[in-house]
Formats: sequence, C-alpha cells, structure tokens
Amino acid sequence: MGHPPDPHSTPTPAATTAMPGLIPDLVSRIPWPHWVLIVAAVAAGILAVSCLFCAICCCCQRRRHRKKPQDKEVMSLGSARSSTTTHLVQPDVENLESSLGDPRQWGRMQLSLEYNFGSQEIRVGLKQAADLRAEGTADPYARVSVSTQAGHRHETKVHRGTLCPVFEETCSFHVPLAELPSATLQVQVLDFKRFSEHKPLGELCLPLGTLDPQHVVECWYQLGPPDTNVAEQMGELCLSLRYVPSSGCLTVVVLEARGLSPELAESYVKVQLMLNQKKWKKKKTSSKKGTTAPYFNEVFTFLVPFSQVQSVDLVLTIWARGLQLRTEPVGKVLLGPRASGQPLQHWADMLAHARRPIAQWHCLQPAKEVDRILALQPRLRLPVPHP
Repeated sequence: MGHPPDPHSTPTPAATTAMPGLIPDLVSRIPWPHWVLIVAAVAAGILAVSCLFCAICCCCQRRRHRKKPQDKEVMSLGSARSSTTTHLVQPDVENLESSLGDPRQWGRMQLSLEYNFGSQEIRVGLKQAADLRAEGTADPYARVSVSTQAGHRHETKVHRGTLCPVFEETCSFHVPLAELPSATLQVQVLDFKRFSEHKPLGELCLPLGTLDPQHVVECWYQLGPPDTNVAEQMGELCLSLRYVPSSGCLTVVVLEARGLSPELAESYVKVQLMLNQKKWKKKKTSSKKGTTAPYFNEVFTFLVPFSQVQSVDLVLTIWARGLQLRTEPVGKVLLGPRASGQPLQHWADMLAHARRPIAQWHCLQPAKEVDRILALQPRLRLPVPHP
C-alpha cells in the first residue's frame, strides 16, 4: 500500500540532529586555519575573565573607601578615651595659646662653634638660616654678640628678598676659658630697612657653658621670638654717599641723628678719611644744642682717586659735650672695605651705583670697638701743667 522511498531523494534531517551540525558548518566556511580560531577564542576568554576581575576589584575598593571614615572615627574615639593621648586629640586652651609662640614659627639657624685655647677666642660660623617668619619677603641679616664682650658685635651682609639666607661668614670673640661657662652667645636676625627701624625676625640665646670646647660643634638651632626688652642703643646717624669714578669725587652728606642721650648739651659730627690705616683728611659739622635728634644736612667733598677707593676707610664720629663741659665721642660709624654688615653694604651700594646718592641710617658703635678694627691707639690724656 505504501510507496517505497525514492532512492534519489535526500532524507530530511530531524530537528534534533540539525543544530549540532551548525557550528561545524560555520567553522568549515571560515577561510582561517583552525589554530587561529583556537587562539582567538582563548584570548577572548582571558579578556572576559580580566574584565570581570577588574569589576570585582573596583566594587571592593569603593566599599573600603566608604568604610574608612567610620574606621578613622572609631580609632579617634578610642584614642580619646586613652589617658596618654588626650591632649593630641583635643588640646586644652593653654596648649593652644602656647603653640602660638612655637619656636619653629620663627625659623632656624645653622651655626658652627669652635674654641681656640691658644688665643682664647670663640669662633662663630654663621652658615645659613631657613624658614624665617616675615610678611611676604624680607632682606635679612644677622647680628652676633657675646654677653661678656660689651660693644663688640658682628653683622653679616644683607641678603635681598629671601627667607632662607646663606651667610657663610665667620667672626671671633675673645672669651677667656674662665669666663666661658658664664658667657652667652646672642644671634639676632633682622629685616633690613633703609629709612626706618629694622624689624627683628628672630633671636637665639645660646649659653656657651653647655658646649664642649674640646670639639667643633655644627648644628641647627631653633630661633625664638625677638627680645622686646632690648637695651637702649647709643643712637643712629643718617648719611648719604655718592662717588664719581671719573673725577674721584666722594660726597658725604651728614643728614641727621636720632636717639641721642638727653644729657648731651651740644653735639656735632666729625668726618674722617683714613688711607692705609693712617689718618688722611677730616672735616666736621656745625654744633647743635639742646636736642636728642640734631638735624645737620651738611655736605662734604673729598677727592679720592679710583685706584685708592678700596684702600680708604670713612669714619663718622658724633662728639658731644655733656653736663660736665667735657667733649667725648658718643659713637662711631665705620664705612669702607674693612667694615661689616650694613656699613659694608652701604659702601658696596655706593660703588655699584656710581653717580647716584645712597642714603641710609646706621647704628652708632662704641668708639673703642671701631678703633680696634682700625688698629688705632687710644689717645692718652696728658696732664695739664700747673703754673
């Protein structure tokens, strides 16, 4: 009854057997070698696993960051309960007030100290300063003195526009070994102002008795706040310098003085030039009576050839007559190549800006100290012969 199958007809595959042959057919139709397909499949699998791993890591990190503030808060609360770290978590008002005067806010100073037993001198090496405290920028310089050497001090050069000056200067003070335990080294850092009072930036007081004179000490020291109870100075003198190299004309203008003792009845200024440590030329101003801030405004001209300008010392001395009608030197200002600190800077500015007057205030130094620098012999008072 049924019809026999046609031997030439193609049998239709069942639905269950058609799908397994699809992938081999697709692979057979791709014109690439089989090993290329295997490598691509492996690379795709590795890439998929890597992406999945990165996504898991990102989720974990986000959860950690969300939990970190809570962990920190728990730790800080735990430390607050501890009796040893309470002041670190929330300091008292007294601690906050004391932190305002923290010495680190005033900067640091690097010094080297060496004691010479032969000459009995303490040698102070001013290396550098760092992190000075000032409003904006400053023109700092250092002033060094020893408590046992009254009137003897050393001033460094002025460094323009910096809060980390590099000094690299050395000075010496005569301190006998017996006085070393009671001596104190004082280093003041000041901001240079040409026409006003110099602003203190910091101060260091170092007892020399705490040091071992057998060894050379070099280290950093913290600067403290400047001392407000500064001893009264002998006064200040304002003068102007101008030098013309072509004509060799040195012009000195004595402008005014201030801060002199009220016990001085009359004062005047003597201007003296020294050449090769010998007195050369001198002039003086008129006398001013009854004032602690005399105003002179007098001009003096000296002929100094350019070949001799580096061998000349300019000394200005304020002489005054006191209540005992005796004329004594109040103080001196030394300018020239053998000066130091501000006077040396003033002299260098005059030479660097030829034909232009440079005015500046200078603190008076003790007459004996200036004479010691100039190697001058003190004047001997001759007895007055009786008639």
